[in-house]
Amino acid sequence: MENLRLRTWVAVLAVVFAIASVLPNFVDTSKIAWWPAKKLNYGLDIQGGIQLVMGADIDSVINTTVTRQTVALKSELDKEGIAVKGFSNNEALGSFNIQVSSIVDAKKVEDYLARMHAGSLQVLTSNAERVEVKYYDAYLIEQKQNIIKQAIETIRNRIDEFGVAEPSITQQGMDRILVQLPGMADAEKAKQLINTTAKLDFMALDYTVSAEQLLKLIQDAEKAGNYSMATLRYSDYVARLNADIKDKLPEKTVVYFEKRDDAKSVEVGSTPLLLRTDTDLTGDSLDNAVVGFNQYGAPVVQLRFNPVGAARFATVTEQNIQRQVAIVLDRVVKSAPFINEKIAGGSAEITLGSGRDHQTMLDEAKLISTALRAGSLPVSLEQLEERRVGPSLGLDALEKARFAAIIGSLIIMLIMLVYYKGMGVVTDLTLFLNIVCLLAILGSLGATLTLPGIAGIALTVGFAVDANVLINERIKEELRAGSSLQTAIREGYSKAMSAIIDSNITTSATACVLLYFGTGSVRGFAVTLLAGLATTLFSNVFVSKVIVDNLVYRVGIKKISV
Repeated sequence: MENLRLRTWVAVLAVVFAIASVLPNFVDTSKIAWWPAKKLNYGLDIQGGIQLVMGADIDSVINTTVTRQTVALKSELDKEGIAVKGFSNNEALGSFNIQVSSIVDAKKVEDYLARMHAGSLQVLTSNAERVEVKYYDAYLIEQKQNIIKQAIETIRNRIDEFGVAEPSITQQGMDRILVQLPGMADAEKAKQLINTTAKLDFMALDYTVSAEQLLKLIQDAEKAGNYSMATLRYSDYVARLNADIKDKLPEKTVVYFEKRDDAKSVEVGSTPLLLRTDTDLTGDSLDNAVVGFNQYGAPVVQLRFNPVGAARFATVTEQNIQRQVAIVLDRVVKSAPFINEKIAGGSAEITLGSGRDHQTMLDEAKLISTALRAGSLPVSLEQLEERRVGPSLGLDALEKARFAAIIGSLIIMLIMLVYYKGMGVVTDLTLFLNIVCLLAILGSLGATLTLPGIAGIALTVGFAVDANVLINERIKEELRAGSSLQTAIREGYSKAMSAIIDSNITTSATACVLLYFGTGSVRGFAVTLLAGLATTLFSNVFVSKVIVDNLVYRVGIKKISV
């Protein structure tokens, strides 16, 4: 009885939690602070939205990579004392020539590439005039895949900031990206959002205009134009201000603002800085950006440059010793440290100021590092296809799918009730709980419900009924053999479990394959199916057994029709 009491409480608490989780989809619970607020998200095929197919210009990125590689190689070969005349690109993608003066220099170049770039570059031909070099095909394929993956991650981050629930962003072929935005109707806004990038710049400060003079120029421009940072968006304000005072500033300079330590945002409190635009060091030179901690335990963003960026960073810091170099993200100065000496290691830090709590600074550091890792689109995108699914079409399909699922479930419940009578009532009750628990899991996971997902729910009902048919038939067999009701129930559930578990394991394996290799609606169907299998074991096996045991051992019924 103690075991039954524990199982009863587990079942009751789980069912109550499931009902509480599902309720926000039908009733407004937003005013109740402690109530679970997550709802099911609906896919593009249900609530309408936009589908875009974007083509990625990967070849231009590879050509840019080749150009940067030649610049880096020039510096590397100079350090090795290997004389080369110059570099030129070939028509073949990912290949270039290194002009040399003799066969001896060509041999030195070959040896250096074999020693330092064996994993990426191969020598095709070599003579006294040139060395023809090409990236390995495997390296190019890997780079193309990385470019697409980074572009997908960037698009996802940008769309998440906009608040589109559960966007579907997947790769198609080698150079296409499929973007599905459920519930979004503004295609132009979507395209603008996708092409937005987080831009990182390292900019040296210009000291030819004093802080007082710069502040006076800004105040005069604001007064003349009747605007301020409080009345405009920051990006619009910066663009207008620099246009108004351009003629009064030195050439190749721009005014950006640094948020004060005691301010929550740059709009609330900021310090203007005059920066040079010819520093020529951007976030494209970054290899990685991670959250770290300084010597005082305060969160910082640690940056690591690639070889080309490291060389340029060393030059910039060498040219600005005892001066400040600002680290600018999306035209906001994140920090402007003084350079005490040349920094040749290819590393830097973005400090986040002080005067705020540790968690706030840590959250900002995570946001900045994420934006820098995947904030800049690595490739230009061209729209190849645009489709709009109207909400009326989605609702019509939803109503038909919902109607089919409800009718199918009711027919199954009616058959179970007629055929199994008393145990059919238990079966129908647990079927209803199964669907409630399934919707609760999908809502808690933030999953997106699509039309294939609704089909998965209907299929779950079929699997659940299959489990109960096995149990009920086993109970029938035991009763026919003359067993008591208690023994028949115990043996019926026990003997049916092996077949139930076997069928659920094989179906789960299939669903896992669909989830891993599938995309879009296929994955949605797999998620629903996996969740349905879990709720079937809980509701139609565990809860069903709890109900029957309570009827037999607590209520004391002596007979139940099967």
